[in-house]
Amino acid sequence: MPRSLALTCLLLATAIWGFAFIAQKSAMDAMGPLTFTGARFLLGGLLILPLALRENNRQPVALTARQWALIAFLSFNFFAGAILQQYGLLFTTVTNSGFLTGLYILLVPMILLFVFRQPPHKVIWLGVPVALIGLFLLNGARLDRLNTGDGLVIFSAVFWALHVLLLGYLARETARPIFISSMSFLIAGALGTIGAFAVEVPTISALSAGWMEILYAGALSTAVGFTLQAIGQQHVPPANAAIILSAESLFAAIGGALILGERLQSIGYFGVALIFAAVLLVELLPNLKPKPVTESG
Repeated sequence: MPRSLALTCLLLATAIWGFAFIAQKSAMDAMGPLTFTGARFLLGGLLILPLALRENNRQPVALTARQWALIAFLSFNFFAGAILQQYGLLFTTVTNSGFLTGLYILLVPMILLFVFRQPPHKVIWLGVPVALIGLFLLNGARLDRLNTGDGLVIFSAVFWALHVLLLGYLARETARPIFISSMSFLIAGALGTIGAFAVEVPTISALSAGWMEILYAGALSTAVGFTLQAIGQQHVPPANAAIILSAESLFAAIGGALILGERLQSIGYFGVALIFAAVLLVELLPNLKPKPVTESG
């Protein structure tokens, strides 16, 4: 797949996730975070399961026990990031959540460097602060007083960073991005459902009341969005992908304007420009290498 097409997949995923934020927020008026998380992930996993099984069957080599263990670990991180973010939204503001979730774009290159001893391209250390400043300005250049919800969102960023790293690695190693996505959705959905029956009271009436939110979050945000992420990350380094995926907040702001009638502050438009600048930096600057000089005889 050409790098440009992989980049398009990642940007489409961020657009879908940005608009899904409204569904995530409103769904909790009808049901608990675990009920919603379980329902959306099970739906997303089942929707792409036929494609996933077909993709898996076409591979000449079966998955190893080690790869299955990594898929299980990926699924746990996926579930942990999603549920901590969902619970955090119960207690913190949209402004805080939008910025603090984006901290994973800093954690990805740090984990690569200090844990895996794989230093990312030097341009990443320029792109990360530019993107973080852009996120901060996009969210009003302020943070409300930090509370427990903010702590949950910050903690979720750790799991989202691990998810980005593991997803890209497994998608490249196994050549099964759709299968890996489906398995992680189903495992995370099962964990959410078990948790819902343990600590919440899921009911048919609650699911019926939030069916539109579950449908959007399950079919588009999960089945389409996260699968596009897996496909794109086969061809984009994880640190670059994290910065590109930070554009989710940009599309969330667009969704708020179109659907909820919200408007960006003037400083927010500068934040938008900085996020786009960060994406362009990490994608274009590494390719601007000077051509080798050939000696003439």
